[in-house]
Amino acid sequence: MKSVELFAGAGGLAIGVSRAGFQHQAVVERDRHACATIRENKKRGIRPAKDWPLFEGDVRDFDYSNVTNHLDLLAGGPPCQPFSLGGKHRGYQDDRNLFPEAVRAVQILKPRVFMFENVKGLLRHSFAKYFEYIILQLTYPELRRAESQDWTTHLSLLEQHHTHGRGRGLHYRVVFRMLNAANFGVPQKRERVFIVGFRSDLGMDWSFPEPTHSRERLLIQQWVTGEYWDFHKVAKRNRPALPSALKEQVSRLTEGLFPLGKPWRTVRDAISDLPDPLQEHAKAEAINHRLIPGARVYPGHTGSSLDQPAKTLKAGDHGVPGGENMLAYADRTVRYFTVRESARLQTFPDRYVFPGSWGENMRQLGNAVPVTLAEKVAKSIRRRLESNSMSKPSL
Repeated sequence: MKSVELFAGAGGLAIGVSRAGFQHQAVVERDRHACATIRENKKRGIRPAKDWPLFEGDVRDFDYSNVTNHLDLLAGGPPCQPFSLGGKHRGYQDDRNLFPEAVRAVQILKPRVFMFENVKGLLRHSFAKYFEYIILQLTYPELRRAESQDWTTHLSLLEQHHTHGRGRGLHYRVVFRMLNAANFGVPQKRERVFIVGFRSDLGMDWSFPEPTHSRERLLIQQWVTGEYWDFHKVAKRNRPALPSALKEQVSRLTEGLFPLGKPWRTVRDAISDLPDPLQEHAKAEAINHRLIPGARVYPGHTGSSLDQPAKTLKAGDHGVPGGENMLAYADRTVRYFTVRESARLQTFPDRYVFPGSWGENMRQLGNAVPVTLAEKVAKSIRRRLESNSMSKPSL
């Protein structure tokens, strides 16, 4: 199945989509550092990046005529800074808001499905009206805004068209949901908004995949059966005591049926087989595994526990923001995650390298979509497309 990736960044979403069985006809990214990361992995022959046709440049300058006329999936993450909780919150007024370009790509390429993702800040109350505008533009991509119109006027016209129930022309059945990556096997509590649209002429229903992992299952394995500590060979004398804040919840879990599914993956699950970066030989044994000193605790920024999914990795304007992206030990000391550990928390493959400076690499990782989360959503889309193809009678 054929796909196009816009706003690719370092390639997290693109790797997940590729793993789901889609073949990229183009991968578009304007940031030269992110492109350098993709090119380095292409040069090393790292799958799936080695097969990506990379276009370095602004999506507004991309020539879509070179893309297949029968596109199955258009995917991408329009720059999130305009809507990020850590950004300047300028939304549609921010010149980095490229959702209009995502809509234009849908209009030109007419993919069977599109999948866009963004930060959870997109769903903030202050952006509710503009989010409605995004959804309606994606639903009716051919109803373009005239140069003389402001976006609120265009929104009114889209609302009128939508409530009239007009079904002519290109339009999509659009759904959205905020997904927590930890619920899908990513060792990080990272919430992202996914917007998915199926072209209406396909006549297909679809829903987001159900979570496969849960916090409750992790609590059972840590505080009831103890199998989490057994697996990691943590001696009983070194195991932490059940936090008082969890006693009531764990008690309720033991009284009922154990929750099904898999446990949340923790930082320990993700990085325990890597060499200790405090040891000098560590950076020689693992790619991008050099320890950067200087981590400090700030109010509200206390690092991630070893035995929980990591807190959301953040990018910052110029690399790692103060007090973020740290591992917090039981003795209350902290250190920064290495680039390789951060890549593990974002579920990038170990062979995938980040050739830039530490701050630049961490910025790319902080902006990335977890590979595993992207793969699971994209696989669900592909299965639905395939089931529709198989159900059609042969001519």
